[in-house]
Amino acid sequence: QEHYGGLQGLTVAWIGDGNNVLHSFMMSAAKLGMHLRIATPRGFEPDIRITKITEQNSKEYGTKLLLTRDPLEAADSANVLVTDTWISMGQEEEKTERLKAFQGYQITMQTAKSAASNWTFLHCLPRKPEEVDDEVFYSPQSLVFQEAENRKWTI
Repeated sequence: QEHYGGLQGLTVAWIGDGNNVLHSFMMSAAKLGMHLRIATPRGFEPDIRITKITEQNSKEYGTKLLLTRDPLEAADSANVLVTDTWISMGQEEEKTERLKAFQGYQITMQTAKSAASNWTFLHCLPRKPEEVDDEVFYSPQSLVFQEAENRKWTI
């Protein structure tokens, strides 16, 4: 909102794990007027209960929801590209399996070519290079440090 001046009509593309951070986006996006495009590998989808609520919210608020396995399809025309850790606390033993499953999900400038011309990037940190490459993470489109500063006020 701070960057775009409002949220209504923005398209957010989540590329990565169907985790708690994605669930937060799913529960709020439609209510805020945002379209949501989600790309997760098979077996790492968001919770089906959250997905059903999100589908209902999208219908109620007139927004679009896309669930796909293709990161470029999710990124297509998106204003905001978002990812998070692929290996959350307590999942360390799954690291090898997860890194294999998430091949092709790293956000890169190639991903951004599919996005809207005014795209930005978010990640709630800490970030691993396999999730997003340095070129995107340190680009002028990256809002991760503003995002981190804003989180201070809610903690």
